[in-house]
Amino acid sequence: MAERVALIPGGAKGIGRQIGLRLAERGFAVAVAYRTSDQAAEETRRAIEAQGPGALALRADVSKPGECEELVQRVAEWKGRVDALVNCAGPYHRVDILSETPEGWREMFANNLDCLFYLARAVAPKMIEGGGGRIVAFSMANADRILAQPQLTAHYLAKVGVLGLVRTLAKALAKHKITVNAVSPGFIDSGSMDAEELKSMAKAIPAGYVGTTDDAAGAALYLLSEEAAYVTGANVHVSGGWGI
Repeated sequence: MAERVALIPGGAKGIGRQIGLRLAERGFAVAVAYRTSDQAAEETRRAIEAQGPGALALRADVSKPGECEELVQRVAEWKGRVDALVNCAGPYHRVDILSETPEGWREMFANNLDCLFYLARAVAPKMIEGGGGRIVAFSMANADRILAQPQLTAHYLAKVGVLGLVRTLAKALAKHKITVNAVSPGFIDSGSMDAEELKSMAKAIPAGYVGTTDDAAGAALYLLSEEAAYVTGANVHVSGGWGI
């Protein structure tokens, strides 16, 4: 098989980093994109390069359509193709809905939902030209239930939107042999949440423990595999039973 190329926005740390490392083990060249984490991105690039055919770390603000287009173009020029997009970019903040600001609201949607549209729009022509591809986005475990979330409203609704956009893209791109799917993690020890808070949440998880980045990466790797060629528009919960 020809060398395959994956682009992972949000790939410097956590789940994105783990996906990059495991794709490198499977022969992918991996480009990770990051916004501010220069040191972490460089460490991840070196770790991926040590395991696979190549690695690249690129700074980009994926909430901006022009930077998404430039990012995809730079990856395509690097290896001549883009076979997989795994969008792990998705910051969040906790704030009461009545205390949320227009700027905070817009930031959550721009960095969790808008970026998926911009990236998919930029990468789809490259994948069509290459004969197919895989797109994996990240939502959250209970987003498909559209619950009230007064302390996490903007982030949560953006993740609800991700599921709708994934299904729409899946339908639009299926004829081009491009699959589009979502992974919806519950509580994952990715380094983004306080360790004590995570430990306390284990009581609410039916499986009884907090997941690892490997758990989330495993689901993404399946959706990126040849075995998942007929799977599109799906939403895979990785939550130990939480949020269902």
